Amino acid sequence: MKKHNFSAGPCILPQEVLLKSSEALMDFNGSGLSLIEISHRSKDFVEVMEKARSLALELLGLEGKGYSALFLQGGASMEFLMVAYNFLENKAGYLNTGTWSEKAIKEAKIFGDVIEVGSSKDKNFNYIPKGYTVPNDLDYLHLTSNNTIFGTQVKEFPRTNVPLICDMSSDIFSRQLDFSQFDLIYAGAQKNMGPAGTTLVVVKDDVLGKVSRKIPSMLDYQVHISKDSMFNTPPVFAVYTSMLTLEWLKNLGGIAAIEEINEKKARLLYSEIDLNPVFKGFSNKEDRSNMNATFNLADDRLKDTFDALWKEAGINGLNGHRSVGGYRASMYNALSLESVGVLVDVMSEMERKG
Repeated sequence: MKKHNFSAGPCILPQEVLLKSSEALMDFNGSGLSLIEISHRSKDFVEVMEKARSLALELLGLEGKGYSALFLQGGASMEFLMVAYNFLENKAGYLNTGTWSEKAIKEAKIFGDVIEVGSSKDKNFNYIPKGYTVPNDLDYLHLTSNNTIFGTQVKEFPRTNVPLICDMSSDIFSRQLDFSQFDLIYAGAQKNMGPAGTTLVVVKDDVLGKVSRKIPSMLDYQVHISKDSMFNTPPVFAVYTSMLTLEWLKNLGGIAAIEEINEKKARLLYSEIDLNPVFKGFSNKEDRSNMNATFNLADDRLKDTFDALWKEAGINGLNGHRSVGGYRASMYNALSLESVGVLVDVMSEMERKG
């Protein structure tokens, strides 16, 4: 039985993407060779890389606007370091909204002064700070758009004169935004785009090259741009599968189309959480993530019964992170409304068993 996959990452992928990528593993483009056997310098794979980069810019509405798209290695955790290496000269500002923000702050402190312009740590990160002041003397301001662990999402981004950098690992391509307000966006593929192994970085070309330090080649965005994201051997399977996912999204109607579906899924699940007395939501309602819904049982003694019900229904990946406990339903782009309906039915049955 095919599972209803609510895993927080690696993410669920469209069935057609899984099929095409599996076929490419056996025989890529009729070459008689596997995708992971061919040279990354071959014409066939260079075309994959170029198409993946082009699709990323097209879907974000940044094509022809002075941005470059890169597919790099090391995950978002490497970007915590690379962002600071390439941008932090004196002082940077970070909005602390959870575990991944804290990890990014830790890496940035290696290179310079770091201030937290706002934090929701006082309430275990169950809300997004608002009304904070952004100093004008920052080298950049860093935000995490969606917090997978705590189930919160930034709904409005600050308008500021300092460069704006955003970790969009878990909600990239899921909702319409003015992406031109960001100077750099990064996102680990395994949350909403493809398998683990590559990270998308979209950066405005003219904001680079401003720091005085010498940057190692592998950590220098300008080096990767100059080599068309092929400075070293790229993770070919992860890039190819990400390209297929971006093609799937484009054919679906792009970000506008998927946003409409994502909002339906989120409304359906959060309505059940709010109306069903067996459950209680974790995050503040106004800051709830459309990607990751976090919730708990009102009575923990019901845990064994509920766990048995959702597992029997073919649901996978529902356990919450240890920082929050309870449950987390990750509703990434490829998760169907039908799967959310199955979960809601299980939750309704739990209320009846009450």
